[in-house]
Amino acid sequence: MRRKARELALQVLFQRDLRRKGVDDILPYTPLPASWDEDTRDFFLTLVRGVEEKEREIDRLITEIAEGWPLYRMATIDRNILRLATYEIVFLPGIPASVSINEAVELGKKYGTEESGRFINGVLGRLVRYLGKSKELEEVKGNGS
Repeated sequence: MRRKARELALQVLFQRDLRRKGVDDILPYTPLPASWDEDTRDFFLTLVRGVEEKEREIDRLITEIAEGWPLYRMATIDRNILRLATYEIVFLPGIPASVSINEAVELGKKYGTEESGRFINGVLGRLVRYLGKSKELEEVKGNGS
C-alpha cells in the first residue's frame, strides 16, 4: 500500500509544482482510494505535507548534490520524485534509505524517461553519501547497539 501512497503523493506534488499551488489547494481534487487503511492515508498525507513544509531544505540538498543539474533543468517528474525520496531519507527515520531509493527509482522508471531511474539512483546515492551515513547505521546506533 505504501507504494500506492507514494504514487499518489507524487501526482499531488507534480500538480503542485506545475500549477504553483499549495497541497491544500490540490488535495480536495485528489480522491483517496477507499481500500486504503488509516496508516496508508496518514503516510500519504505525511509525504505531501512534509515535502511542502521542508521544500526549501530539500531543494537546497538536491541542488548541492546534483552537480550540474539545477532544479529548473530537471524534468518535473524527476524533480518531484527526488523531493519525495529526499524527504523520506532525511525526515522519516523509520524507513531505510535503501527502500526510499528503490521506491524512487521504480517511480522514475514508471513515470519518467528512460534515463530517470539511473539519474534518480545516482542523485539519491550521492545524497546518502553526502549525509555521511546511511539511515540503517543511524537506526542501529539509535537503538544502543
